[in-house]
Amino acid sequence: MILVRKVTCSLLAAGMVLFSLAGCGGSEGEEVHLTVFAAASMTETLEEIGQNYNKEHPEVKLTFNFDSSGTLKTQIEEGAECDLFVSAAQKQMDELDITADKSVNTAGLDEVNPDTRRDILENRVVLVVPDGNPQKIKTYEDMAFRLNEKNILMAMGNEDVPVGQYTQKILTFYGLDEKALVEDGLITYGSNVKEVTSQVSEGVADCGVVYSTDAYSAGLKAVDTATEEMCGRVIYPAAVMKDSEHPEEAKAFLEYLSSEDSKKIFEKVGFTCI
Repeated sequence: MILVRKVTCSLLAAGMVLFSLAGCGGSEGEEVHLTVFAAASMTETLEEIGQNYNKEHPEVKLTFNFDSSGTLKTQIEEGAECDLFVSAAQKQMDELDITADKSVNTAGLDEVNPDTRRDILENRVVLVVPDGNPQKIKTYEDMAFRLNEKNILMAMGNEDVPVGQYTQKILTFYGLDEKALVEDGLITYGSNVKEVTSQVSEGVADCGVVYSTDAYSAGLKAVDTATEEMCGRVIYPAAVMKDSEHPEEAKAFLEYLSSEDSKKIFEKVGFTCI
């Protein structure tokens, strides 16, 4: 049973996806429990990688907690047990890393083992549309024009969600005022990238901005891809937490995420391995 410090039962029920990988014990007959916090956009890939890892390391039991990087960062800050954190953006990792710029880590948090921190993946920010593309939106330029015309509804992540922050940069790139768009009823939000894909898949929104990997997983058509000029690069950093009770095992799993077997799984859904 994984223990989570200072986290209420309701938070655990809402945020923790228990992915118990049964094992027969390690070399000394002892099981090791690792808790991995990871961006929601990694759900399918990490579950598959976790299964493969357990075949090689049956003594290790993994618990994955998938949510927006902002939510995960807050849970760690509040004392949730986490051995390894994989963020969908540098900002949330920096906010926990005492070695990061003080202008980002404003609270002086010291949760990250900086010697283990590394960038492992790159993603892309894409524009997706519902099946059939009823509004005939083909590019980000189309989206911006139609938002100016006030005749579409766009789905995006909240401002504390990395995909939402990338979307805000895209809106700025096109000279769009997010607040004004909200007041005009042209934007609907999701608390993580999965909620954004759901709104588009269900036809609630005419288009949405998500990661290419989530478009793939949800079976959504990506009609355009944001350039680095529009929103920067989408880099996923990972690091072992300083208070991990199993730092060596956490480091070993982090190493496995860069193995050839793991790379194949990441790349088949659209990630680029770094």
